[in-house]
Amino acid sequence: MTTVTTKVLSAAQQEELLSTLKARFEKNMQRHAGIAWTDVLARLEANPAKLWSLHEMERTGGEPDVVGHDQQTGEYILYDCAAESPKGRRSVCYDREGLESRKEHRPENNAVDMAAEMGIALLTEEEYRELQKLGRFDQKTSSWIRTPADIRQLGGALFADFRYGNVFVYHNGAQSYYAARAFRGSLRV
Repeated sequence: MTTVTTKVLSAAQQEELLSTLKARFEKNMQRHAGIAWTDVLARLEANPAKLWSLHEMERTGGEPDVVGHDQQTGEYILYDCAAESPKGRRSVCYDREGLESRKEHRPENNAVDMAAEMGIALLTEEEYRELQKLGRFDQKTSSWIRTPADIRQLGGALFADFRYGNVFVYHNGAQSYYAARAFRGSLRV
């Protein structure tokens, strides 16, 4: 597997990405009250490998945005904030084991490997619930979320969505996949 640290964007790609991120940041200030774009920009520019990961989040339809700041580490936290699950990551099983257990009609990829290749982490249930406090996401789609080991060992995997004014967390076999299910990721910079 190629490591994310070897991935670098061209100057033009960086400029375009930073412009997109700044515009989204300014349009959605409720997601990051008290955080200044100049501070986020300084961290982004100092971490080109993270820019590559953000580019991948953007390229696959995630619409990443700043959702928090870790006071202890100084890192800014970004989540996929697309209204619906990212289009470029749909129709995937939960993980490699789930994918390989399918006898037929295998999708091309799985959420866990895709996230690792992108250099991001799947949202946890707690992070997914925090995201839903910032807006309404996955009202027509659903997203795989990080599944605890005990559930995964039994063959299951978790996904979540927002319906009827509430966040719902469900389970499926890790080998399942649907056209309206992708995964949402997080990145710390």
